[in-house]
Amino acid sequence: MKHTPHFLLTDPDEVKRLIRENPWATFVSNTSKGLVASHYPVMVDEDADELTIVSHFGRPDERNHEVGEHEMLVIIQGPHDYVSASWYDPGQLAATWNHVTAHLYGVPEVLSEAETYEALSALTDYLEHPYPEGRSLDEDEAWSGDLAKGAVGVRMRVTRFDARAKVSQNKPQHVYERVVTEFDKSNPRLAAEMRHFNE
Repeated sequence: MKHTPHFLLTDPDEVKRLIRENPWATFVSNTSKGLVASHYPVMVDEDADELTIVSHFGRPDERNHEVGEHEMLVIIQGPHDYVSASWYDPGQLAATWNHVTAHLYGVPEVLSEAETYEALSALTDYLEHPYPEGRSLDEDEAWSGDLAKGAVGVRMRVTRFDARAKVSQNKPQHVYERVVTEFDKSNPRLAAEMRHFNE
């Protein structure tokens, strides 16, 4: 990402929050056959001492990525949207894009079959918990155990990350307030992020 010091997001706890609230991730590998990208849900390993994520790959995608053989990039994209120049003062023509994004780097480890089932079960419970009648894999362990055999669990300790929260914090206060007001109408999640980083 472009090096913009005033947008840098360096707090691992903020990155964890971003992952928790935006669990759909892009996995990118530079393999022996070229670049490969896939998309899977992720969750923070809350028991790990360091920033660590857990996910899974549908077979044979783990082979396409050569999981465990090299560093991988995992992209977490939070709320984002176009900022119209019409929201700025007269004469300002350079529109932009507000976003909260994290690039996570590390070498994933491949989980055992039992660990994969545990990871899938935990991920399902995490994603289902907001729903009043959310489901759990333990409702039918025989069926879900067979289903899990088509997946390979991965755990990645994040060895470094590069994150940005570009949310109009470099604009004059009256312009910032105008942008927040517009996003309150069209993109409330981004408006909430703007307020979060302007506390």
